[in-house]
Amino acid sequence: MRKIVVGYIVAIFILLLSIWLGISVGSVKVPLSTLWDTEADEMATNILWNIRMPRVLLAGLVGAALAIAGAAFQGLLKNPLADPYTLGVSSGASVGAVMTLFFNISAPILGIFTLPTFSMVGAMLSLFAVIGFAKLVDRTMKMETLILTGIIMSSFLSAVISLMIALTGEELRQIISWLMGSVSMRGWPYVKMVWPFILIGALMLWFNRRELNAMLFGEERAKYLGVNVKRSKLMLLLGGSMLTGSAVAVSGTIGFIGLVVPHMTRLLFGADHRHLLPLSFINGASLLIVCDLVARIIIAPTELPIGVITSFIGAPVFAYIFFRQRRTKGA
Repeated sequence: MRKIVVGYIVAIFILLLSIWLGISVGSVKVPLSTLWDTEADEMATNILWNIRMPRVLLAGLVGAALAIAGAAFQGLLKNPLADPYTLGVSSGASVGAVMTLFFNISAPILGIFTLPTFSMVGAMLSLFAVIGFAKLVDRTMKMETLILTGIIMSSFLSAVISLMIALTGEELRQIISWLMGSVSMRGWPYVKMVWPFILIGALMLWFNRRELNAMLFGEERAKYLGVNVKRSKLMLLLGGSMLTGSAVAVSGTIGFIGLVVPHMTRLLFGADHRHLLPLSFINGASLLIVCDLVARIIIAPTELPIGVITSFIGAPVFAYIFFRQRRTKGA
């Protein structure tokens, strides 16, 4: 228990440190005292409140959403390689968002929530398609089958996106910029647009944390423990898809956060989802804030897409996890 408490303290400290760095560091140094200094320089105040603060908050929300969704998918599927990116969920969310931009869809009832809503629908449809196809191929849903099915789905959906890009006109620059993955120049409207969905999705996973723990021992044993497996699985899938869809809607495709963060958190603090979910949420926020900071200062004044930084981190970790899994099975 002491280890878990220390883990929370360290995770929160790192999050606060990353927020401070994200706000202060950049082409213009903005001291944190600007937050409460009423006599601070007007330019520094404008940079902090209108550029840095919403950017840092959005990066934190997106990273937290992808990480907690990855933790839930890995626990539900009992697969350390499962995450929104490898399962094709991110690609489904991307198709939903790109279709919204391509056809200039604006639902009067949804208003500003049109983009995240269509993105979430795409994520859910993609996830159900991957799981359904994997069951048709292999009833036991082995790790390799699920990952390969996700790759197949991602490849197909990427082709759909490429087709829309090839057919587009004025929206081309907007779609390309969005697909590269970034939280730059999003502003407060994007934060206001996405936080309700991330809150609801995270709560859906949190309220099923005990059921997720029970299902680690198999669905049959979970039923004997009184878990409504069908309902819990649906809630977890819907919550994970909502988190992924809303994150992708505002930031584009950012890979590997949902793979790396929950896996490393599980190695350090165990597989109890009562702690794994919130710790993944906090650590995911910290990691993406730091990755965004690196993306905007590493070759300043030019900014790299944040997806480039996460891929440089995530690809070697993915390879390591996969290699370790194969060695364990071989032994």
